[in-house]
Amino acid sequence: MKDTNKHQGLRNQLAKVLEDKGITDKNVLEAIKKIPRHLFLNSSFEDFAYQDKAFPIAAGQTISQPYTVAFQSQLLEVKKDQKILEIGTGSGYQTAVLCLLGAKVYSVERQNELFKTTSLLLPKLGIRPKHLSFGDGYKGLPNYAPFDSIIVTAGAPIIPKALMAQLKVGGRLVIPLGENEQVMTLLIRKNETQFEKHEFGDFRFVPLLENKT
Repeated sequence: MKDTNKHQGLRNQLAKVLEDKGITDKNVLEAIKKIPRHLFLNSSFEDFAYQDKAFPIAAGQTISQPYTVAFQSQLLEVKKDQKILEIGTGSGYQTAVLCLLGAKVYSVERQNELFKTTSLLLPKLGIRPKHLSFGDGYKGLPNYAPFDSIIVTAGAPIIPKALMAQLKVGGRLVIPLGENEQVMTLLIRKNETQFEKHEFGDFRFVPLLENKT
């Protein structure tokens, strides 16, 4: 679990790359500078950790490209102590960014292998989400709703109704929508029945899988 000055230098460079690509939220950039992304990858791939690229992890999943993590985090406009639901814990890197932004993070992962690994890793790094769970992201976490914001870190063909229902009025839902390529989509809940929709261009994600049982 080593984190060296060299790693810190690489993180600073990565944050600069993201800023040059248009990330303007200073708190997000600070979080990128602080989180040891190399510890979220198998140690033999350490050299890839601070490139602005997605990378394969266990269970056929990926750790998202840092730009994507930063972009989604920026869209959420995270404020301290907000309750945020994350669908797709994955490696836990996005979870860590949200925690460093001061959010109370509730996260759901449907791959048991990843759920177990990440549940052990995050506390070792001093990162403590409010709740990690193993389950179907399409259902959200109704027992903990409503949420100030919801972030989905996998490509979804539709916006799950359960997630819309679990968002507070005024809340923000960030989700990559589409089958093969996704359009980053932001929904802002205006009242009980109305949502305002914004689109932010194409991204690529692994698919959000639903438990069909």
